[in-house]
This record gives sequence, C-alpha cells and structure tokens, in this order.
Amino acid sequence: MPTIVLDTNILVAALLRGGGSARAVLRACLRGAYLPVIGPALLAEYEDVMGRSALFEHSVLGPRDREAVLDALLSRCRWVEVFYAWRPNLPDEADNHLIELAVAAQADVIVTRNLRDVTRGELKFPMLRVLPPERCLELFPCPP
Repeated sequence: MPTIVLDTNILVAALLRGGGSARAVLRACLRGAYLPVIGPALLAEYEDVMGRSALFEHSVLGPRDREAVLDALLSRCRWVEVFYAWRPNLPDEADNHLIELAVAAQADVIVTRNLRDVTRGELKFPMLRVLPPERCLELFPCPP
C-alpha cells in the first residue's frame, strides 16, 4: 500500500462537483488502498480550508458532510511528527511542510495539482514522487 501526502487542493477538488481523479484518490484513502499521512501543519491547513464556506459554494456537501468526510479521512491517516525542518525552499513557503511531512513519513508520493511549485525546491529528494491524482492512480492502481 503506497504512503501518500494528500495536498489540500486534492481534498478540496474531491469534494466539489465532478471530483474526478481527486475523488478517486480520496476514495482510495478511505477504502484503505492508500495510506495517507498527516502532521500538525497539514491538519491545520485541512481544517482551515474545510471551514471556508465560499470555497464550497457549489458543492453538494454542506458543512456537516464536509466535516464527516474529513473525520473519515483522518481516521485512515497515520499521524507523523516532523522533527526536522528540511526547508526545501519552495517558491511558495507555505508548501514546504508537504515535503517535510513526506520525508518524515517516508512517503511514496505527494499527490497535488500544484506540481510547478512543489517540484521546484532547492533541496531535492529523488525517491519522493510529486504527482497529479491521475498519474498517482496509474502508478498505484487500486481495486475498483
């Protein structure tokens, strides 16, 4: 089972109308086909973004439904403490925590739509893949 860091943009996309491959990755996490990891910074980001009503204006899910999905995801996550700040110096400083969490968790992949920023750090980790959800599903297929 691949260990993944699920970027917030994938969680949001999964909950919006359509959802597509982002929803398929989230479902794989909820079914136990992928092992998502979470740490303090990513949890805070999830909670912040999930509380933004305007962001989910066109979603069929209300606040309680979104909370239930987040709770279900968190129940499948492995908690990882990040004890060393690698500071990969990504273009968006706020994304550094994704790399640090992935390294601490020895994750196989970071699933994100923000490939341009997350792959442009000064500090490289060759064994860590950064993939969009479609490519993640191709490389790490899971049962339907």
